[in-house]
Amino acid sequence: MINGKIITVVMPAYNAEKTLERTYAEIPMDIVDNIILVDDASIDSTTELARKLGIEHVIQHSKNKGYGGNQKTCYNKALEIGSDIVVMLHPDYQYTPLLLQSVCYMMANGLYEVVVASRILGRGAISGGMPRYKYYANRALTLFQNLVMAQKLSEYHTGYRAFTRNVLHKINFNENSDDFVFDNQMLAQIFFAGYNIGEISCPTKYFREASSINFRRSVKYGFGVVGVAVAYRLQKMKLAKFKIFNHPKSS
Repeated sequence: MINGKIITVVMPAYNAEKTLERTYAEIPMDIVDNIILVDDASIDSTTELARKLGIEHVIQHSKNKGYGGNQKTCYNKALEIGSDIVVMLHPDYQYTPLLLQSVCYMMANGLYEVVVASRILGRGAISGGMPRYKYYANRALTLFQNLVMAQKLSEYHTGYRAFTRNVLHKINFNENSDDFVFDNQMLAQIFFAGYNIGEISCPTKYFREASSINFRRSVKYGFGVVGVAVAYRLQKMKLAKFKIFNHPKSS
């Protein structure tokens, strides 16, 4: 806990056997109260390793639900067990657990209800191994979203993010895609609900075992991101309505 806030780390996992132990070892257990790992029907021994490591809440999907579907299970479970702050940490070791304290203190002290760790703040993205096409696509999509949504984030595409219980209750994340665009939809929902998003710089680590979507899926994701931004603007202008921007209780 920090300031009486129950902190839960959620880990959406798929074939994370090779990197899970290294990630888990760096989680600051002095502030983290719960860890939830959701194994999205891996074909390796992710679930068995998670239980061997002593992770308290291990959930195994019987069939693959996708990256977004995995997160839905993560966040619903985190809310069920009474979490106040929920941090998504990928078990593939691409994002360092050593930032957890900084992220959680910002939130527990009431500065932000949402914090994301940006790989674009600073100059380390490409030197850290991010493919150049992904870097420039990231920057272009982020610029487009900032212009269309009238916001100012350095990156919409990081997988390292944290939310308060209040935020998760107020956005309709269960209506989001089960695919990778889920992440982007969540940030659009958060802005639509009127929240500010804090950012912290995060070192970039790309390596063979780290998960990464291929070029074809990256293109699909890019078009999805454009669609999310346009939907956000249309609903803000009251020209259309989309389920993802409804309050959960009215969906």
